[in-house]
Amino acid sequence: MSMFIRSLRVTSILHRYLHWEQVVMYRLNHVNAIRGLRRLFAISSRLGDGIAWYALAALIAVFGGHDAWLAMAVMLISAGLGLAIYASIKHLTARPRPQMAHDGLVLSVAPLDKYSFPSGHTLHAANFAIQIIVFAPHLAWLVIPFALSVALSRMVLGLHYLSDVLVGALIGGMLAGLSLWALSGLT
Repeated sequence: MSMFIRSLRVTSILHRYLHWEQVVMYRLNHVNAIRGLRRLFAISSRLGDGIAWYALAALIAVFGGHDAWLAMAVMLISAGLGLAIYASIKHLTARPRPQMAHDGLVLSVAPLDKYSFPSGHTLHAANFAIQIIVFAPHLAWLVIPFALSVALSRMVLGLHYLSDVLVGALIGGMLAGLSLWALSGLT
């Protein structure tokens, strides 16, 4: 009997979280009504497709010396691993994007695929940001706000739930930690 009661409690907590997440999603999506912010988040999202991260990695490799080449190579390998991980999870969970499940959301940019869980943009933002900050701490002023902007843009633009973004950030952080550990073994 106690297992049944615990199961009901977990279900109740899950329902409350999902309701709260939906409220957060709608509130963040209302930012789309402000044209300048909609454009800012659309640009952040587009740059978060990889363009900005790969350009920054290339600049660090070119101007950072021999150590930078190895660090950026490890970072790019982790990006490929991240792509494989999030694509596999998306395929397994097949969670529809918010606009497919909820009425009234404004979709500001076209999604890159049809599933939302986890956020690949956020995964890569966390992964790259952590590794770049460890290798080049003087770039934190640029990298941290950009990574946060990419993560927030995914919800503002109507593409992801908060849980998609949080799990993406968690996986990205774990990838960064694994990459930094591997890099320390190579140097």
